[in-house]
Amino acid sequence: MDTLTPGLDTSVRASRGPGAARVGIGGPVGSGKTRLLEQLIPRFIQRGTNLAVITNDLATKEDAERVRRSGLIDPARVLAVETGACPHTAIREDPTMNIQAADELDEKYGNLDLILIESGGDNLASTFSLDLVDYWIFVIDVAGGDDIPRKRGLGVIQCDLLVINKTDLAPYVNVDLDRMVREADQVRGSRPVLLTNCAKGEGVDAVVETISRQVLFDR
Repeated sequence: MDTLTPGLDTSVRASRGPGAARVGIGGPVGSGKTRLLEQLIPRFIQRGTNLAVITNDLATKEDAERVRRSGLIDPARVLAVETGACPHTAIREDPTMNIQAADELDEKYGNLDLILIESGGDNLASTFSLDLVDYWIFVIDVAGGDDIPRKRGLGVIQCDLLVINKTDLAPYVNVDLDRMVREADQVRGSRPVLLTNCAKGEGVDAVVETISRQVLFDR
């Protein structure tokens, strides 16, 4: 099963299987995926979550090196996947490299609770294979325009959790944030939409609570 059917109640989705829960973080270039990842790591660690990270880049290990240098997590717990093609290929069409990386982390750290898998930046049609993740987040930002939800990209519609980031920029880029949220709710039905300003950590606690409630607690 590669993508979610619109309207699917993901809270009752069957677990992928033994090992750590795997949560994907995707979204367009510059939406703030890595910044969100950097905000999530210390919050989960503070809660006692045994955590590891996988990052995807086209032909570099830049995001992985950034996270390793951050001091937020043991660098050995961060693996890099060089996709060598459009990032969505390695998280949807053929997620083998990411599955192998996650399996390697599970084997090395046998009691992991959670593996966060960040996709390289891609377009609004990018989705995660459910062979790879149990739950996935799609990050958009207000600087991309308040018409993003109306475009009904697969990432926006099908993700388990939609995060609208960089809310602090709305007044400066002529974005009607209330309208953006309202239209996101309309295209997503009952699935959650959360607002963040990851530069300052605003709204990130709600993301952590949502993941904990819908993924970690259920397992």
